[in-house]
Amino acid sequence: MGTPGFNNQNNVPRLGITDPISLGGPTDYDLIKTRELEKFLANAGLYESHEEAISREEVLGRLDQIVKVWVKAVSRARGQHEQLVQEANAKIFTFGSYRLGVHGPGADIDTLCVGPRHAERDVDFFGELHKMLSEMSEVTELHPVPDAHVPVMKFKFSGVSIDLLYAKLSLLVIPEDLDISQDSILQNADEQTVRSLNGCRVTDQILRLVPNIQTFRTTLRCMRFWAKRRGVYSNVAGFLGGINWALLVARICQLYPNALPNMLVSRFFRVFTQWRWPNPVMLCAIEEGSLGLQVWDPRRYPKDRYHLMPIITPAYPSMNSSYNVSSSTLRIMTEEFQRGNEICEAMEANKADWDKLFESYPFFEAYKNYLQIDISAENDDDLRNWKGWVESRLRQLLLKIERHTFNMLQCHPHPGDFSDHSRHFHCCYFMGLQRKLGVPVNEGEQFDIRLTVEEFKHSVGMYTMWKPGMEIYVTHVRRRDIPTFVFPGGVRPSRPVKVAGDSRRVSEAKVSRQAESGKSGESNTLLDRSDDGRKRKWEDDEASNLRHTKCLASVGSSSEGVHGAVASCPLNGGTAVENGSGETWKGKRHNNMSEGFEGSKRPAELSANNGVKPDESARCNLPAGLLSSGDGPSSSRETEKLAIENIMSGPYDAHQAFLGEVEELEYDLDYQHQVGGFHRSVKGGRVESSAAPGAVVSVADDHSSLHLNGSLEELE
Repeated sequence: MGTPGFNNQNNVPRLGITDPISLGGPTDYDLIKTRELEKFLANAGLYESHEEAISREEVLGRLDQIVKVWVKAVSRARGQHEQLVQEANAKIFTFGSYRLGVHGPGADIDTLCVGPRHAERDVDFFGELHKMLSEMSEVTELHPVPDAHVPVMKFKFSGVSIDLLYAKLSLLVIPEDLDISQDSILQNADEQTVRSLNGCRVTDQILRLVPNIQTFRTTLRCMRFWAKRRGVYSNVAGFLGGINWALLVARICQLYPNALPNMLVSRFFRVFTQWRWPNPVMLCAIEEGSLGLQVWDPRRYPKDRYHLMPIITPAYPSMNSSYNVSSSTLRIMTEEFQRGNEICEAMEANKADWDKLFESYPFFEAYKNYLQIDISAENDDDLRNWKGWVESRLRQLLLKIERHTFNMLQCHPHPGDFSDHSRHFHCCYFMGLQRKLGVPVNEGEQFDIRLTVEEFKHSVGMYTMWKPGMEIYVTHVRRRDIPTFVFPGGVRPSRPVKVAGDSRRVSEAKVSRQAESGKSGESNTLLDRSDDGRKRKWEDDEASNLRHTKCLASVGSSSEGVHGAVASCPLNGGTAVENGSGETWKGKRHNNMSEGFEGSKRPAELSANNGVKPDESARCNLPAGLLSSGDGPSSSRETEKLAIENIMSGPYDAHQAFLGEVEELEYDLDYQHQVGGFHRSVKGGRVESSAAPGAVVSVADDHSSLHLNGSLEELE
């Protein structure tokens, strides 16, 4: 059994763009905690039964037979010779959670149909194949989405949910042993085919780039479950989706290749609590490729510079998989990483357990004010289509509100939707609202978001498949007025003495310690969570001052003292190097975003006296074998912080991300003058907000107000 530590890494093959942080193996404690974790995940119902697994395999086999029959029919319709018709082939591939081996009961299967060059997407895939499926009794809820960014057909086959994509290759015949991991497969492919192939290629590459697939799977199951429980699992809402979480977990596996899931979960939170976004997370170097396809490169493409939380896909062409993340959702996820890190540290001290880590986030107790977005339609099919469109636009509402209130009014989208079963063909969404933390309330301050909502409704109303009955309502509701159908069993829970999740998402243990000190000021808090205005009390003083911490790495050959250079790396991105004579060189950390980014600028300033141009060693490189098994936990943790800092690369100005949001909203802002000053009905839908020219909103008693529903409403 190995000993945790930072062992010699010189001759160890590495996976990823850096050396591992630690090669330490599991301890007896890790074995015990990992068994506890696996039992917890099993008890949570995250594993499918043997019967369900067999059923999925049978469905996939049947689907593969169907597309083979389909492509032969297409070939015959094209007038091909009968021999070519018999040779015609199509093939089904899987990707996503099913391919990664982390799917649970009832989860859908992401599938890709690969067809030959004469089988067209619009006419044949969404035409003939759709018709074949619609005539099969096993197929239900068939829903084609040909206009999506990645065109897809959604349906259930014998009760198993399927998402089916299509990729048309430039091949006359698709071989049964086709290897889609080869870049040549993308030759002459259209954009939709490249995007459709990307899921399979990325999934397969992830499995190649992790040191232990089984350990990766258990850890990923854990993190997916945690993210869903804490309300941060949703790509469309601006959080992270399945592929994003897989890439983050895979990177942690690369950095701790011999660790068990227990330690990997802990290190996940430790690393990403310290991570300085927008430094990108990458599993491998970004390759330019030979096909001329655009890859993620903030030096070359201005829009890439505005991504807040870049998580780069490992397969060519490399893309940012998390472009939907906004400043609000990044803030929320960062707070959740901090909470997870604190609980894992408490677990190491036997002061917490897995139940604590996986506690569900109490969204409807966390805020005092919410936006409720209700949508309805005349039948199930219309609601399904309308719902998908509105969901894709909700992130725009969040960006608009924060932009138009100068980021003073912050939004927290709930990643799910709710249905009032007393109403037919209806569902709704919620966003928590709060004033920006730490900003004093100004007398007479107002949040008039009527025009903002009108712009959002206009963008929703541009839906090309709109039908009568598709309606949308946006209203402001207080916590006490949240409809009961959002709660389990339709019963509103009794209010706890203290809200479980405060404005900074600290652990509940800390909330209880702070309850008394914050009680007197709670009644004066406006538009905030219950613990607003209190500073975070970190248990680890080092962690609370990360921005002011300097990384020190000593290099020397003598065991009796320290000799040679000392590298001091402030966490703000600057670098200072002091030599043995006390002379100092300062420079900007250079961009070394993996070996794939050639031509990066290096620090050019020279030391004032020695005239030596600093090299790569000036970047806080960890000496091999820095920690021995005798080092204490405090020393180990500080060295680990240094190692985490060292693997981050290529920082660029995070404040530019705000400009990116402006760019994204450019169209909507251009429309602003068109909707001001009149009531608008969105394609027959009711509008719960209005904008009148010259409307004046006044506020008294130092309280903030929200002007949304045609009247002034004070924010609690």
